[in-house]
Amino acid sequence: MHLLAATGLPAGALAAAAEFHAQVLPQLPAEGDLLIRFDAADHTHRGWRLAAVQQLARERAPGRVNAVAGGGDAAVASARAYLAGASGLTGQLLDLDDLGAGSVIG
Repeated sequence: MHLLAATGLPAGALAAAAEFHAQVLPQLPAEGDLLIRFDAADHTHRGWRLAAVQQLARERAPGRVNAVAGGGDAAVASARAYLAGASGLTGQLLDLDDLGAGSVIG
């Protein structure tokens, strides 16, 4: 599963969405399963992020596309391992933290 960092985007939801579509999407690998990593953000970002992930999942089928938001490297690694084994899971945006969820899904 390829990991693509979509980090360092602007704080405002509209500006972040515009930068994601203009700067990050052109970096997508041509095929294969994909995990997009977003920084933690407030609720105003959830809609555009989820819509982007769901559309990418439809376009890249049978490859899978999921995303995570927030969490440290260990949480992201745990989520990545979980998603690699969940062959039917696609088009999801998972909010992560560093409070132990990794041990539940890892």
